[in-house]
Amino acid sequence: MVIAIDGPGGVGKSTVARRVAEALRLPYLDTGSTYRAATLAVLRAEVDPANEDAVEAVVESAAIGYETDRPYLGEEEVGSGARSPEVTAAVSAVSAHRRVRRNIVALQQRWVSDHGGEAVVEGRDIGTVVFPEAPVKVFLTARPEVRAARRAGDSEAGGRDLSHIADELAARDHADSTREASPLQQADDAVVLDTSVLSNHEVVARILALAAVAGYREGGDRSSP
Repeated sequence: MVIAIDGPGGVGKSTVARRVAEALRLPYLDTGSTYRAATLAVLRAEVDPANEDAVEAVVESAAIGYETDRPYLGEEEVGSGARSPEVTAAVSAVSAHRRVRRNIVALQQRWVSDHGGEAVVEGRDIGTVVFPEAPVKVFLTARPEVRAARRAGDSEAGGRDLSHIADELAARDHADSTREASPLQQADDAVVLDTSVLSNHEVVARILALAAVAGYREGGDRSSP
């Protein structure tokens, strides 16, 4: 079973997804980190992120991997490098290319299959494109000012002020929701949770309740829904 957790940046997806995965003893996949690893490879190759053919060639040869909550390029763990301001500025352009998304989505699906077909997966198109048949789909939201404040505390914020961060989040939202390939959008059957008014503990509890209905219990126990 896949638990799909989607939403824009700054809504708490990673924190919530990790806690749900830990409670259910399931593997956890941060799909955004795979796109960040791809973007890092593109920047290292000094390729224009807008050049789809060149970007696709780099991504196909990049040997992107993901294990233990960390992205890899070949044997190199690139967690911190994939969170740099340069990568953050270019990841929307790289991930907007249809062929890149097809390549990375296949990687994500293989990863889950290789981990027994069961995982907590977070991103922006999990419930709509990557795992549309997931029995548990959640879409997290939060007010813009809340998201900006949270992102300001991340290492990738680079000391930028809240207004700058809010503008960057709005620009990323627009790019992700208007791209032709796999846009950011709420799945029709997703449960929407507003993390502006719910604590992480409350959000996790609600997702675990949904998982229980689908047949999963805390501690990794399985039961018929």
